[in-house]
Amino acid sequence: MRLQYAIFLISPLADVTASKLPKKDHGEALNSYPSGGKNRPKHRACWKGKYDINTDYDTNWPETGVTRRYDLAITNGTASPDGVRRQMFLINGEYMGPTLYADWGDHVEITVTNNLQDNGTGIHWHGIRQWRTNGEDGVPGVTECPLAPGHSKVYRWQATQYGTSWYHSHWGVQYADGVLGMMVINGPSTANYDVDLGPFSVSDWYYETASARSWTVAHSFGRPPTIADTGLINRTMVSKEGTGSYGVTVIKKCKKYKLRLINASVDNHFKVSLDRHTFEVIAADFVPVKPKKVDWLFMAIGQRYDVIIRANQPVDNYWFRAEVQDRVGPDCGRNANNGNIKSIFRYRGAPVRDPTTRGTPYTQSCSDEAVTPYRHTSVPRKPLAEAGQLNTAIDLGVNNQGQSVVKWGINTTPMNVGWDKPTLQYVMEGNDNYPEAMNLISLPKPDKACWNYWIFQEVKGTQISISIPHPVHLHGHDFWVLGQGVGNFSETGGSTLEYHNPVRRDTTMLPAGGWVVVAFKANNPGAWLFHCHIAWHAAQGMAVQFLEAESKISAIRAPATHLAKTCKSWGKYYPKHAAYLKDADDSGI
Repeated sequence: MRLQYAIFLISPLADVTASKLPKKDHGEALNSYPSGGKNRPKHRACWKGKYDINTDYDTNWPETGVTRRYDLAITNGTASPDGVRRQMFLINGEYMGPTLYADWGDHVEITVTNNLQDNGTGIHWHGIRQWRTNGEDGVPGVTECPLAPGHSKVYRWQATQYGTSWYHSHWGVQYADGVLGMMVINGPSTANYDVDLGPFSVSDWYYETASARSWTVAHSFGRPPTIADTGLINRTMVSKEGTGSYGVTVIKKCKKYKLRLINASVDNHFKVSLDRHTFEVIAADFVPVKPKKVDWLFMAIGQRYDVIIRANQPVDNYWFRAEVQDRVGPDCGRNANNGNIKSIFRYRGAPVRDPTTRGTPYTQSCSDEAVTPYRHTSVPRKPLAEAGQLNTAIDLGVNNQGQSVVKWGINTTPMNVGWDKPTLQYVMEGNDNYPEAMNLISLPKPDKACWNYWIFQEVKGTQISISIPHPVHLHGHDFWVLGQGVGNFSETGGSTLEYHNPVRRDTTMLPAGGWVVVAFKANNPGAWLFHCHIAWHAAQGMAVQFLEAESKISAIRAPATHLAKTCKSWGKYYPKHAAYLKDADDSGI
């Protein structure tokens, strides 16, 4: 019997004032309210003042006047999440970094200090809209130069939406070695609960460093060797050798709990469940959804779900399971410890022991969970012949040493950005001579009514033919998912598109050998990355950047000060003092 555990502590959500109350407490969508009230266990649809679950967060959010300040220091170190010690990067001396908390409408200010010996870095705040703050998006080669060792940068942005997310390095595949953490932005919910359990991350884990694995993948010409050694749940696990510990979450019978699920993986897509309990899904990414009950929940890399769990079972121990969907096909992820990636939910008063529960049977899949946004929106219909086309394919390229390397291109071009001169520096200089390898697409002047439609299609490469599902993520925006399918998209397929309250989120699955059609409003000036969130694919070039309203970027919160400071320090450090220069085969993002 294993009696080694990591206990997860609960961070209670503070009560706040609000203007409206739900009529009932049955977990249903909360549509009408009498006036007055606070955000409390029976009134979670409320928030502060005039704001509640019905507020249009695209155009209206609180101005709290509160600034939440955090310090993140990134260092070299070692850690052993499952008892197997390896070299990695730490934030504030730990793997992962601290969870960042804020309330909807707060301003957030994070000072990031690079104390690494031989690496640049930069932090991206995944899913944060960065409304008129594109320079804070944290993508080296796009919105900033990398942060050189010994230097700091202060990122500032406002939480205009609410929900669950994570932050991570966008410097190569660095986040896979430890430069990541979770974020919670408190706000209203579409169903009631008693206690907020906080973020609950699932991720794959490798004993080899990510940079070494990325190089191997880039130089493998069959099916890339991307079998993860194990997985982690909230930073811990028991290894195949029996070292490490399962995490333990203590709950109390008859209470309702909010759990914030995050897939922070590099290559693995998971389905998750809690034995003998049902998940009531209430948010997908940063979008509140109509409550939906499921036994198993699919989570692509980069996706987040807020769910409610009712502690309505006998007092005992129950397995939380995270399973890679490898039977769908090896390219939905492979993991050497699949079937044993687990955590423990323990009712208060239960004996301290491993659970004996069995999981519920389910069908493996590698596609998005079907959810319905709580707040209704409709997307204007548009002739699909006018939509933009993004064709992605895997192929072989040749580096400057004459070696063959695997590349993922979009519209035949694998992205490759220059760390010393990011896109925003071109904009500040008024230089529109963008290199082709930046894979840049200019969007028109932003306007509330200016919709963009894109057909993302996987096609066959000329030298390699592999169909792989991709979790695609857009910076600076949510998008509406109008449709997904297998095979080649056509106008016939277009007749099945959904314009009436379609799924809305910031990360979605492009089916293997298939297509996804998305739409978003071009109303946020900046250079915004749109990329696959499989780290190896992003490193091999599967990305474009939308340059949105180029003429208006300098008028927003000016990124020029950041650029001048970070690019100057980076220029002094690199290439004269850098121990490792950028691999010519690496996209840089």
